[in-house]
Amino acid sequence: MSLLQVTGLTVRAGDAALVRDLSFSLDAGERLGLIGESGSGKSVTSLAALGLLPDAVTADGSILLDGHEVVGAPDRALRPLRGPVAQIVFQEPLTALDPLMRVGRQIAEPLRRHLGLRGAALKDAVASALSEVALPDARIARAFPHELSGGQRQRVAIAIALAARPRLLIADEPTTALDVTVQHEVLALLERLVADRGMALLFISHDLAVVARMTERIVVLRAGAAVEEGPVLDVLRAPHHPYTQALVGSARTLDAALDLPGGAS
Repeated sequence: MSLLQVTGLTVRAGDAALVRDLSFSLDAGERLGLIGESGSGKSVTSLAALGLLPDAVTADGSILLDGHEVVGAPDRALRPLRGPVAQIVFQEPLTALDPLMRVGRQIAEPLRRHLGLRGAALKDAVASALSEVALPDARIARAFPHELSGGQRQRVAIAIALAARPRLLIADEPTTALDVTVQHEVLALLERLVADRGMALLFISHDLAVVARMTERIVVLRAGAAVEEGPVLDVLRAPHHPYTQALVGSARTLDAALDLPGGAS
């Protein structure tokens, strides 16, 4: 059984279809990318996978997360899955983190809820979680989100997402808000953690180069529908759908421009 099985998913906001008849699967330990332009349905799909769609948005079809049906399930039935089975890292950590809570307490919450840690064991686990994302300074745990840099905040968000040892990590454009140098560091961190823990990864991005680096297989979305799917290198080397061809062509044009003398200035 796949860890995540999406079948005929359609997501609507009123009369507008945000996702249309989408199907894909993700096995344990596999790395899958969802790629497409803004508004293609990538982030909506990630929210639907965890049952986090807003009340005004409805979903039809089926999403099986570790064998549990997500579509139509009450929130109380899905809470135990968010953490040990799957967790998400969002694009902008400053809005994802609680601005009024010190980051150590935010990391401690899933450790307490899902792993039952208390006292000294909880404090040690928080320190270990921060060290794992290359934030070993004890002052980080006492800081509020606004006191940290963008890269530090995203590392904290990753630490929170991984605290309960999920089998699936959903990364929704996790480096878009970061500068290029910090983006590389965060991607390298995610690569290492996913490999070390043997997690499945659903990586969402509009950046072909990033998706090619982070995933083994991709699904290309356009206007809420899948237009192409396959091993990432096969799709990038020989795209079949005109939309995928345009994406690849644009990326190659940009790479060629940057290779020109003065192009990266």
